[in-house]
Amino acid sequence: MGAVTNLSGRALLGVCVFALGLIAPVIAAAQSPRVPPPPPARAGDQGPVQSVAVPRAPAPETQPARAPVAPGQEIRAIRVDGTLRIDPETVLSYLAVRVGEGFDGATVDQSLKALFATGLFADVVMARDGSTLVVRVVENPIINRVAFEGNRRIEDDVLSRETQLKPRSVYTRTRVQGDVRRILEIYRRSGRFAAQVEPKLIQLPQNRVDIVYEITEGPRTGIGRINFLGNKQFSDRRLREVIQTTESAWYKFLATNDAYDPDRLAFDREQLRRHYLRNGYVDFRVQSAIAELNPERDAFLLSFTVEEGERYRVGAVDLRSSIREIDPTTLKALIQTREGDWYSSDLMEATIRSISQALGNLGYAFVEVEPVVDRNRENRTIGLTYEIREGPKVFVERIEITGNVRTLDKVVRREMRLSEGDAFNTARLRRSEQQLRNLQFFSKVEVQTQPGSQPDRTVINVQVEETGTGEVTFGAGFSTSDGPLGTVGVRERNLLGRGQELSVSALISGNRNQFDISFTEPYFLDRNVAAGIDLFRIERDLRDQSSYDYRTTGFRPRLGYQITDRWRQALSYTLRQDEVTNIQSGASRFVRESAGTRVTSAIGTDFTYDALDSRIDPTDGYLFSVGGDVAGLGGDARYLRLRSRAAWYYPVAEDYVFSVRTDIGFIRSLSGGSVALNDRYFVGGDQFRGFRSGGAGARDRATRDALGNESFILGTLEQTVPVPLLPRDFGITGRFFAEGGLTYGLSDSDPLVLQSDSFRASIGFGLSWRSPFGLLRLDFPVPVLKESFDRTENFRIGFGTRF
Repeated sequence: MGAVTNLSGRALLGVCVFALGLIAPVIAAAQSPRVPPPPPARAGDQGPVQSVAVPRAPAPETQPARAPVAPGQEIRAIRVDGTLRIDPETVLSYLAVRVGEGFDGATVDQSLKALFATGLFADVVMARDGSTLVVRVVENPIINRVAFEGNRRIEDDVLSRETQLKPRSVYTRTRVQGDVRRILEIYRRSGRFAAQVEPKLIQLPQNRVDIVYEITEGPRTGIGRINFLGNKQFSDRRLREVIQTTESAWYKFLATNDAYDPDRLAFDREQLRRHYLRNGYVDFRVQSAIAELNPERDAFLLSFTVEEGERYRVGAVDLRSSIREIDPTTLKALIQTREGDWYSSDLMEATIRSISQALGNLGYAFVEVEPVVDRNRENRTIGLTYEIREGPKVFVERIEITGNVRTLDKVVRREMRLSEGDAFNTARLRRSEQQLRNLQFFSKVEVQTQPGSQPDRTVINVQVEETGTGEVTFGAGFSTSDGPLGTVGVRERNLLGRGQELSVSALISGNRNQFDISFTEPYFLDRNVAAGIDLFRIERDLRDQSSYDYRTTGFRPRLGYQITDRWRQALSYTLRQDEVTNIQSGASRFVRESAGTRVTSAIGTDFTYDALDSRIDPTDGYLFSVGGDVAGLGGDARYLRLRSRAAWYYPVAEDYVFSVRTDIGFIRSLSGGSVALNDRYFVGGDQFRGFRSGGAGARDRATRDALGNESFILGTLEQTVPVPLLPRDFGITGRFFAEGGLTYGLSDSDPLVLQSDSFRASIGFGLSWRSPFGLLRLDFPVPVLKESFDRTENFRIGFGTRF
């Protein structure tokens, strides 16, 4: 950059002023170290396109000192040289010096700073030519294009949204450096701390440039090790299972929690605090959580320093009410914290929820339940007094929804258990948030309140962050019942943002082919009624089981609605065509009699009470359903069928869940005789482990073909346990089970049929692996009570969750 000629000094008195005025220009010209600026690009210039690194231009505050400018000389003119796009008047508007004023070093310096601060110029030189002040500028180029190279993990549009420099904007090095920092921050947030960004400048004619950010993404920076310091009551292995961040390993190729994330680290601190409070360590605190990047910059070392403190038991427990109409003795049964037990913050919060919900059901909308804690450090006890107080009478003024780009507002509002004008209820607000999470339309749901326009008004803010709701699935595996199998499916759970669900799926296996199309409108006619229709085609090879092939094709329109938050009823109509074909020679007489095509027209209903904490992987709560259907509204089939199922899950301890399940089925012909072969219950397989599919029940005495059952009763006891020496993040759990039941074959006795209503039972153990491709189940059952004609098995592999 050229030097600045800055003449300064004090004027001499008398004649010296006149003499110095004559010789000053000559002296200044001789002493000024003029370095010409780089030649600016001119319009129409044609030259080779070059790729060079971004020059390191010093900031305006650090510009080199300019040569002095003599004072006392009047500026008669100001000339601007070097402008191409910028009007010279624009340059003059930033100058602190004016025509008619004398040369002054301070004003010249101020003018230089003002011009550099605009960001429009790469260089500015101010010099004196006689009584004319010459301002020579080199304009910053205009950006023609911004490109990214080497970015495979992050798309161009994501990077473009974060960078400041855009096409047709003015290039400055400061902005380039800022964009480099932003790009690096994006990669760090995605777990790539070894990423490097090198900006390149490509010069073009007419003072234009292309900016190319050459990105070296580098490997994903994982978590090499997680250490805990100060923990005595819980091992490092147990605490690693508590936090969300996990150590990197080869088998976690689909995991996302094994990369460093500062926000996740803060969440891990909170998870540790909750874990210790859950187990009675009231004084626990995390002293520090440090993440250190190793020298290779490919992994982090996380270190948590904790102070556990003493463990506390529950002291005296009481329930009081300041509301005269509420008798606290009627609510004491809801208290889950017991005197003498280890203190648990979870049980305290569960007690508050239970009492609040019970009071809300009784019509007390403006009631608060506050725990009063009495800590005794000497005895290490926590006394708890639950106080029922009358809270402020607050009504919902409005509900504001943000973050839903694709999902319609009404899809969110219909899940809210509060509406504008309702009395505010904390329990209903929490239920609303849970309902929104259950939709699985959003990756984040935050429901908060803020004061309304008046003291007795509140505004509910619902902030959501949408996630992908479309699924394309491919799968392959092996099932004991169906043999080798492959699946493909397309599913959209939020069709057009209306909350509708559409799915198309196909399963092809050695013994079973199935094709399904399903559509569901969860709020039919804007009412809390789910309407849908299913189309299906199923082909089964039952030659090994019963010496025939079976095909069914049909459709099922259905309606379902919530009676309460837990109770639900479903209505359906089924029209299907069943075919029994490809009967083997030597098949049972009963199978041959079922050959041909039958049409079934049936109407059915189901009642379900669902209090499970999860339908996918339940650990607490219970579920009960009862239903049935009647066939005979046209078609060939005439029967009455009833079915009942129940399940209860109880968390004995962390990772230890005990469950009891029952399954009861009953079917009878309405036209006399036995029920058709394809309408009976074939008990076994996943339904009754230890027996093959259709292995428990009536069987042809001569051919040993399975003939099915017209009723059955089954029960299961199961205890899930963690697998020793395997970390929880493997997703593998173990279980021990015992199953038993009764089967009742054909209502018409026949000497050619082997059947018995004796009790059958099996015991065994199994493993479940929550793999990246779904839940895989391995069972090793041993039948201990069986009939001689039953078909048994000692190993079974399957997919899915059992209810």
